[in-house]
Formats: sequence, structure tokens, C-alpha cells
Amino acid sequence: MKKPGLLFLLIALAVAACSADGNDNTLKTGAENTGEYLPLLEGRKVAVVANQTSMVGQRHLVDTLISLGIEVKLIFAPEHGFRDLADDGAVITSGTDPVTGIEVISLYASKKKPAPEDLSGIDAVIFDIQDVGTRFYTYLTTMCYVMEACAENGKPFIVMDRPNPNGYYVDGPILDTANYSSFVGIHPIPVVHGMTFGEYAGMVNGEGWLAGGIRCDLKVIRCSNYTHSTMYELPVIPSPNLPDMNAIYLYPSICFSEGTVLSCGRGTEFPFQVLGAPGMPDTGFSFTPEPSFGSSSPRHNGAVCYGIDLRNALADGLVPKAEINLQWIIEMYKAYPEKEKFFTGYFDTLAGSSTLREQIISGMRQEEIKATWKDGLDRFRAIRAKYLLYD
Repeated sequence: MKKPGLLFLLIALAVAACSADGNDNTLKTGAENTGEYLPLLEGRKVAVVANQTSMVGQRHLVDTLISLGIEVKLIFAPEHGFRDLADDGAVITSGTDPVTGIEVISLYASKKKPAPEDLSGIDAVIFDIQDVGTRFYTYLTTMCYVMEACAENGKPFIVMDRPNPNGYYVDGPILDTANYSSFVGIHPIPVVHGMTFGEYAGMVNGEGWLAGGIRCDLKVIRCSNYTHSTMYELPVIPSPNLPDMNAIYLYPSICFSEGTVLSCGRGTEFPFQVLGAPGMPDTGFSFTPEPSFGSSSPRHNGAVCYGIDLRNALADGLVPKAEINLQWIIEMYKAYPEKEKFFTGYFDTLAGSSTLREQIISGMRQEEIKATWKDGLDRFRAIRAKYLLYD
């Protein structure tokens, strides 16, 4: 392979020139800061963990790396797939990328973690996926499993960092890892962690949260001109049922409904922007889930659901707010006639323990519930502060 040493030099000089004149205040993702990582990859065989959000401007990271002479040997695909968007929870099959012909290995099928043989002959692993900042978003767990595989097999792990659209606050109950560890939560963190993937990877490494306390050889390619107060609008939807910023801001609060009898709008044009169920009283607002993009078999398929309309939450100023809103779930529980059927076992998995469900059933108010989170959040913030890169 021809080594593009001159190209690396030219990029580095361009980056230096921008920094020197001090006029470039454009927010750039880690993947866009090519001068920071191309020298690390020259002459190396790399694997890439990526999906449809892994863009460098208008071009996919994998295509960009290949055009710059980097030897991409393998692609790992998370939930929803590599270039295309599969349904929520759909098994992702391994295969070949039709654009480049590179082998694609699924990390959302029979295995969630790269095997030693997958990493044989690989010199470094790149991770570049857009997060939305919640504990139960599965890309977070995928990153941690790949970190663990890299640590076990002596492979450097490079995170191309991206802004967190919900990175401006920390909130929610802390996960009970002894009893509720799952693919939607593996570490003792709150629902909203307020960190980028690069920061979170540093915390996982620093706190010894990988299996056996091992640590991986971690390098974070930072974003430029980003802070945790930056309100970042995603240029590419992160998953099929988060179609816009209204849904992304509502997601930390609305996702609890996935562990109840309620529909959150999957199978409509506004997923994670409504709440309802056929058994709810007629509120004057209704929707009917039907098979659609991202949800081939939605909950309450074909049934009229009555409930709450949050499609204008962003326009109405209900979001973004620096807190989780429990009131919507509390109100729906109070209104639902068959209360013993309202919660499913998945609610405790999402919440991280049985406590939140028990608090809602007991009639605790939102303020009272949130007061019980304070000590855990204070302890987490103290840990988090050690690994922040953008304050």
C-alpha cells in the first residue's frame, strides 16, 4: 500500500494554519479533525465500528479513510446496522458492505462483542457513532464491549468523538449493577450521563469498569469548539425512531414508557413524541400505530391509542430542559384503569432497579422521587468531573 505521507503533512499544516489565525470557530466532530488521527493510522490495518451517523462532512468515515489511503480491513455493525437503518431490536446479520466490499461483522446478533479471531491481523479499532446521551441507548454498551475486546487482545482503541445533544445535564436514578445489568445498562450511572462517548470511554478505563478491571489503550480524537452547553443539532438521525430533535430531547423521559403498556408512537410519523394506549380514557388526542419505517410490528398495531401529544414540545418550550420529566408517566399511570397491567418487567430494566416503579405505584410526587436521586447523582458527578474533556 502506498503511504500518503505528503497528504498527512498537508492536512496537518492546514489544521495548524486554522488554529494560528484563530478565525475558525466552527464546531467539528472528531472524525472531521482528520489531521489529528491520520498520522496514527498510516500503514496500519484498521477495523471500524460505525453506522449511518459516522460522517465526515457529506461522506462516510469508512469511505473517507479509504480515499485517504487507510487500509480498512473490517467493519463492525451495531444495532440498526452499518449504512442502512434496521428496525428497533432487529437482528443485524453479518455480510459484506456493498459499497466497499469490506467484511461486516454484526455486534447485534448472536454476539455483542468482537471475538479474538475478529481482531486477528487488526492494528487498531476505530469507534465513531453518534450518541444521544442516555444509559439505555445500546451504542454505549457496544462501545464498552469493543473496548473490552481491544483490552483483552492488545489493540489500540480510537474514539472519534461527537457532541452529545443531551450532554448539558445529568439526571435520573443510578443503575443497580448487581441486579439489573443488561445491554441497556451495564455501569452504575444515571439515565442521563452528560458525557460524550470519548469522555465516557475515559471514565470506563479510569474507573476500572471493564471486565476484571483491565484497561484498553485509549485515544480520543476530540471535537473542536464544543462545550457541554453547546446545543448540538444532529445532522443525521441516530436511529430510525428518533427522527428529529424534538424526539431526541424527549427520549430520556419518554423511553420509560417502553416498560409499560403505553405506546410511545412507534409505528407513527412521530415516535417518542406521543404517549398512549387503547385502554386510556379519551383525552381528545389519539393515534394509531401501524407498520412503518423503523417499526414493522409496533405495540398496539392498528389500535386507536388515547393519551398525550408532545409533538410540539420543542416549539412550546417543554424541551430542552436540564432534567428528566417523570410527570408524563406518572399522569398516564394515574389515568390507566387497569393499574396492575400498566408496568412490564422491562420497566425495572430501563430504570435500573425496581425503586422507580414502586415509587410511582405508591403515589410519590415527581419532586419526592427526584429527591431520592440526589446522593447517587452527587457521587456520579464527582466521578464524571474527572473525565470531562470539554469544560
